[in-house]
Amino acid sequence: MDFFKFFSTKEKKKEQQQHLNEGLEKTRTGFFNKLSKAIAGKSTVDDEVLDNLEETLMASDVGVDTTLDIVERIQERVKRDKYVRTSELNFILRDEIAQMLQDVTTPTVPEFLSSDKKPYVIMVVGVNGVGKTTTIGKLAYMYKQEGLKVVLGAADTFRAAAIEQLETWANRVGVDLVKQKMGSDPASVAYDTISHAIAQNADVVIIDTAGRLHNKVGLMNELSKIKNVMKKQLDYAPNDVMLVLDGSTGQNAFEQAKQFSIATEISSLAITKLDGTARGGVVVGISHKMKIPVKYIGVGEGIEDLQVFDKKLFVETLFNK
Repeated sequence: MDFFKFFSTKEKKKEQQQHLNEGLEKTRTGFFNKLSKAIAGKSTVDDEVLDNLEETLMASDVGVDTTLDIVERIQERVKRDKYVRTSELNFILRDEIAQMLQDVTTPTVPEFLSSDKKPYVIMVVGVNGVGKTTTIGKLAYMYKQEGLKVVLGAADTFRAAAIEQLETWANRVGVDLVKQKMGSDPASVAYDTISHAIAQNADVVIIDTAGRLHNKVGLMNELSKIKNVMKKQLDYAPNDVMLVLDGSTGQNAFEQAKQFSIATEISSLAITKLDGTARGGVVVGISHKMKIPVKYIGVGEGIEDLQVFDKKLFVETLFNK
């Protein structure tokens, strides 16, 4: 039995690797083409190579701060070792980029549930159009496939479409949805969702929230109210405040992360639509600059194309020619 479990896990990881390879194809190809030009005709890493490397990282949407940090670290290696060949640059970059990615510090769902507490509560935030509802639906599917009982809460009551989209996903995945009519108090929906989850002995609760940034004070108050209502029922909730970002928007995703971090405390990131962009470097930049771990990445439109983020696998795939 253990053998079959091992075989199944190995096959699943192989499949994940394949999806990741396909999903990061544009980013990987663009990055390596630029990197090849950066070191063309050079045998050692000198100031010109470092300048070209800086341009390459910036063009891949790694971001200014993270790019400067990476280049500075490589400069220190060159200074220390006196002689660094350009052929070694890939290995050095791989190491430095891995260090830039934050580790997840919050307990995973299985770890939390093993403490005999239920349910694990995820509050999802993000602007409209980034794939927030789709991410929630795919998360629900992922957890249900693991044998967990999931309840969704439609607390984005600002748009009727948001409630309808979440209901479509709930029906598709086969999980409970708690909703009220458009314009209802989002905190009231969150309260009802937690109550329903407790009554049904659910394992995981995922609560959608409104994606409006035009009024940051209003957003801050709304999210704080939702949190406070949940804490009255479960003193540990939410376990995770997840910000969903569209990886294809590049620098705009940085700005969204910054604004949402002002509005509420973000504990993890889900970065979507990486399969359609060459801007996958945004994963590295946002995690490093905001000091927030990436928990999930979207690498395709299929229901199984939301992956648990594995930074080692991500970096290996990024540098896999």
